[in-house]
Amino acid sequence: MRFVVGEADAGRRLDAALAALAGIARAQAARWIDDGRVRCDASPARAASQRVAAGSVIEAEPPEPAPLAAAPEAIPLVVLHEDTDLIVIDKPAGLVVHPAPGHASGTLVNALLHHCRDLAGIGGVLRPGIVHRLDRGTSGVMVAAKRDAAHAALAAQFKDHSIERVYLALVRGTPGSDAGDVDRAIGRHPRDRKRMSVQTRSGRAAATHWRVLERFSRAAVTLLEVRPASGRTHQIRVHLASIGLPIVADPVYGRGGDALGLERPALHAAVLGFTHPASGERLRFEAPMPPDLLAAVDTARRREGAA
Repeated sequence: MRFVVGEADAGRRLDAALAALAGIARAQAARWIDDGRVRCDASPARAASQRVAAGSVIEAEPPEPAPLAAAPEAIPLVVLHEDTDLIVIDKPAGLVVHPAPGHASGTLVNALLHHCRDLAGIGGVLRPGIVHRLDRGTSGVMVAAKRDAAHAALAAQFKDHSIERVYLALVRGTPGSDAGDVDRAIGRHPRDRKRMSVQTRSGRAAATHWRVLERFSRAAVTLLEVRPASGRTHQIRVHLASIGLPIVADPVYGRGGDALGLERPALHAAVLGFTHPASGERLRFEAPMPPDLLAAVDTARRREGAA
């Protein structure tokens, strides 16, 4: 990893500057420095507390991640489509997509390894078959590849944004118009490295289109159809929060617990469309809104009717 210190980071401690530039925790940056993995202007870093100047070059060699082994687990899956190249599932809220620290088992990958015996190796040992992600609290349509060629072809479609993705989101607030676009770069939050933000110096371009499906003025919530034109981490949650429409029950970018009875962000991947990597056929899959979101919308409708 190689970074050039800009004016905004001039005079900062090396660990703080490296953390901001690399998108990692400051404590992690300090460990890299202590382990001799960081150089500043071609010389080994002396200490995490040394100051950096504008134009200084920071080089870091991250350690290899600790190996984790993903094992097959008999976790039920709702399969929308399956063939020799890929599988499309309706992911429930609460299911983590792939193993990570704190979630070594019980993930979608563990379920896929059990369901698809020929999946191992595709996309890497910890993310076999995984082409894209949904956040743990988000439900809806996902596709996974069963062959290397399918994995590469689907990944290319996500990269060039030819994938059709439609989400349903229940948000707090009442937009002043019936549709809109958010076109703001997204990067790590400048103070909380676990969050993403549009208030960042090193963000990546991101665009999201939304339109109103139903308004519930009495409950002060709105049901939106959302179409992201890019695929940044937490993009929909961050973009909607940035325009004053945080997703209901989002504990990170909203207010968490909700009077509508939801215990997870009210976000659902309703539609996924793509070109089949082998046949060239255009496919489109839909996942119905799950019971918890249906119940929340019904509650909002009843309140509106009682007005």
